[in-house]
Amino acid sequence: MKVFLSLKNFFSKHKWNYLIGIIWLIIIDSVQLIVPQIFRNLTNDFENNLLNSKGITKYVCLIILTGTVIAVGRFFWRIYILGTSRELEYYLRKKIFNHLLTLSPNYFNTHKTGDLMAHVTNDVNAVRMAIGQGTIMIVDSGFMIILSLIMMIKTTNLRLTSIALFTLPFIIIVVSKFGKIIHKRFKIVQEAFSDLTDTTQESFSGIRVVKSFVQEELELEKFSKVNKDNLNKNIDLVKISGTFHPFIQFISSISFLLVIFYGGKEVILNKISLGDFIAFNSYLGLLVWPMMALGWVINVLQRGAASMDRINSILDEKPDISDIEDAIKLNKSKGKVEFQEVSFKYPGANNYALRNINFTIEQGKSLAIIGRTGSGKSTIVSLLLRLYDIDKGKILFDDIDIKNLSLKSLRENIGYVPQDNFLFSTTIEENIAFSFEESISHDKVIHAARLAEVYDNILEFPNDFQTILGERGVTLSGGQKQRTSIARAIIKEPSVLILDDSLSSVDTQTEEKILKNLKDFTDTRTTIIISHRISTVKNCDEIIFLVDGEIAERGTHDFLISLNGLYSDLYEKQLLEEKIVND
Repeated sequence: MKVFLSLKNFFSKHKWNYLIGIIWLIIIDSVQLIVPQIFRNLTNDFENNLLNSKGITKYVCLIILTGTVIAVGRFFWRIYILGTSRELEYYLRKKIFNHLLTLSPNYFNTHKTGDLMAHVTNDVNAVRMAIGQGTIMIVDSGFMIILSLIMMIKTTNLRLTSIALFTLPFIIIVVSKFGKIIHKRFKIVQEAFSDLTDTTQESFSGIRVVKSFVQEELELEKFSKVNKDNLNKNIDLVKISGTFHPFIQFISSISFLLVIFYGGKEVILNKISLGDFIAFNSYLGLLVWPMMALGWVINVLQRGAASMDRINSILDEKPDISDIEDAIKLNKSKGKVEFQEVSFKYPGANNYALRNINFTIEQGKSLAIIGRTGSGKSTIVSLLLRLYDIDKGKILFDDIDIKNLSLKSLRENIGYVPQDNFLFSTTIEENIAFSFEESISHDKVIHAARLAEVYDNILEFPNDFQTILGERGVTLSGGQKQRTSIARAIIKEPSVLILDDSLSSVDTQTEEKILKNLKDFTDTRTTIIISHRISTVKNCDEIIFLVDGEIAERGTHDFLISLNGLYSDLYEKQLLEEKIVND
């Protein structure tokens, strides 16, 4: 059970909860052992004609008293042990989620969302059961077995007790064999559930594409396939579990047959009293349940171990990018950005996405990056945000190598509007104010919305800024999503503002208004604009034209037009397209 060592900090913090719960559990077990003695004395008194109304009252009171103590004790051990296992569930989910947030984007490129969701749901539940119910069953069964054996020997004799324990070695062998099989099959079940979760999540996320291409039947067939596989894997596990428990029960029941046969003869021969025999059988009943519980414990622990193994595989992942020791923290940067001979290729790729990139953007200046799809425009932004580390060269932020800056302070000083314009399923106001941990004034949200030219659109919604958006912001149009994302970046008041093809879904008139609104905002801020439209970037202080990850042309708009090169050619094509549309 080494897989559970990763939870040692939790166990250390909550050790007193477990200790108190175990003490209550032992108290209950001890009281339960008194009950057979009550029935023993009651039977002997009855057999010897010593039982009267006063004696009956005494035995009834004793039974009520022991029942009350057991009820109270069970309440407390449930609170302290099962309650703490719920705390573990909370702790583990939070730990996994927090760790996932530290991992680099490349990790999520190679791991499916559904699989990660399965880890946080089913796997955590299995660990909770192992640590909660598993702990109870281990302590309860172990303590009950030892004390029951002692009381059985004291009540009758060692020979009858040895006969009762005849099946114990067989139970140990069966538990050992079945435990390994259960561990293996449960791990397979969890993997099947991950596939099912991932397929479901992907189908619902892409439901609009599915419907528009009339692929409902194909998606249903795909879902049915993984659902059937999940069913088959669970049935394989159930076959083992379903065989395991009755088999343990059958072996345990053999003890009863042997005891009744041999013990009955002892009573007939007056070697033991009837009361002793009834008490012995009561203890045997108390003993059989823990022996059966051992099988259940192994089942639960093996499931928990399999799930903990899967969880540890996440927790053991190290982020590709992390802060160095004594990383520099920037409170408010000037926003100077410099790339020096930067070359980069994505993990697992053979070819460089960027080669020998050089440029400097001073505070308050603007840089435009333009080029065909796949030329490396967005890669430059990803490197500046340090979502990936470069292979060659240096990236400086306020003349400091970004590898020496803390990730948090670097990214806090950058306002980034990505291509996909991801919005969360919450209110428009909360989406715009997403970068703030504390609440901010509504006026600040309104100001950002006005600059992004989305304010009037928001007021058209029934609940304006309190309108709840659908998944990924589906309630809004493409242009509205882009402008809401721009407002989300503006409200940070960053020293560097990055617009990554963020005006592609708005018309040229709205685009001009947004750029005009941003002029005063960006006067003291560094601005990086990535676009396919030259109308968006023509007023930037410098424009670089990328081709296959290299800077092919650079300069101002007028200078690049005068070169009659790639930029000029693209400009003329776009003017022609605009003229055709207008005509």
